[in-house]
Amino acid sequence: MHEFLTAIQSGAPGDEIAAIPLPDTYRAAFVSRDEVDMFDGLASEDKDPRKSLHVGDVAVPELAPDEASIAVMASSINFNTVWTSIFEPLPTFGFLDRLGKESTWGSRHALPYHVVGSDASGVVLRTGSAVRNWKPGDRVTVHCNYVDDQSPSSHDDSILADNQRIWGFETNFGGLADLAVVKANQLMPKPRHLSWEEAAVNALCNSTSYRMLVSKNGAAMQQGDRVLVWGASGGLGAYAVQYVLNGGGIPVGVVSSPGKAELLHDLGVEAVIDRKEAGYKFWKDEHTQDESEWRRLGKDIRKLVGDDVDIVFEHPGRQTMGASVFAAKRGGVIMTCAATSGYMIEYDNRHLWMKLKTIKGSHFANYREAWDANQLVCEGKILPALSAVHTLEHVGDAAYQVHKNLHEGKIGVLCLAPEEGLGIDDPELRAQVGEDRITLFRRHGA
Repeated sequence: MHEFLTAIQSGAPGDEIAAIPLPDTYRAAFVSRDEVDMFDGLASEDKDPRKSLHVGDVAVPELAPDEASIAVMASSINFNTVWTSIFEPLPTFGFLDRLGKESTWGSRHALPYHVVGSDASGVVLRTGSAVRNWKPGDRVTVHCNYVDDQSPSSHDDSILADNQRIWGFETNFGGLADLAVVKANQLMPKPRHLSWEEAAVNALCNSTSYRMLVSKNGAAMQQGDRVLVWGASGGLGAYAVQYVLNGGGIPVGVVSSPGKAELLHDLGVEAVIDRKEAGYKFWKDEHTQDESEWRRLGKDIRKLVGDDVDIVFEHPGRQTMGASVFAAKRGGVIMTCAATSGYMIEYDNRHLWMKLKTIKGSHFANYREAWDANQLVCEGKILPALSAVHTLEHVGDAAYQVHKNLHEGKIGVLCLAPEEGLGIDDPELRAQVGEDRITLFRRHGA
């Protein structure tokens, strides 16, 4: 891949990049099928991604007609990479095996190893015979909705497709590598004012937040809406509060430290709750929630913004869902994705049905939503939530940071890019947006 890197750094045109032979192997971060039992008997918090994530050479896969191969300059860590690395809630090789049974091209994915990663920025190296909108040399970011058009269920809203998957989690050949294979309908333009690592961290979390809050498929937030955002300085919440601010809403950001509260204030969020300082105990014990603590949260929210919230941006799951259902105002919406504190949720249904509230599920985004969210990044209206950068050799350390919630925003990973700060093609726009704003999360994460 060194020859590709040299060409990219020198600004070689696409035809020169297309003329460089693909290697037989490439460097990638992966988990191994024969190690899925390595953490048996351990609690989730004791499982260590540094032991299960390996970096080594794997074979370059054949390219399907609707696919592109890209040189990955940078990627990032998402919670799904942590789940894959600790083999929870189940090993992802089952996903690969099911994909392997669907078609000849699908069979490429069922391998003894799983190359992980659901974000990437890079350069197109090759395109399949059916690809029409992209060519070698294009600078791109990648969203992770992996879907084809052969099922009626994939039309209208492709995230509802019966064959919908998350690239790099439910498919192989993910983004934490020097090369990745993606469907052409995963590609989007790289924001020209951002470096490779700044561009790489956005797609999964930014698109997810866009669908949850802005899209008609989510909460369709309106001006003046009050929005409670859990984990407001984290990977999802950092984008959520930006959408609330941009859309004329009033965010109430929940964080876990004074430093994270300061970050939100610098981002423009006035109403911030430090949950550790407040000392909320939503659960009396493993089986019993404390409604008085829900009421205390609601009172604190009303002190900050004058009313209950119209929308709750909910992703911790078990730890917070009871409080989220209670805190939403009459007729409010609890938008939920993921469940980083547990999937089996509990809440008092009286506060849902008698006050006409709605719990609405959301899972990533369709291509249109991801494209629109990416365009806002390209225009400098959404800032990258990059707080730290690791090299691919230290991907296990990066995943460990996310697993232990020791980070703010997103952790980027340099793949082919030899150092930070490369790939900026529009310094004028960067100056217009503001270096201090673009690097806000990085400065707070330092």
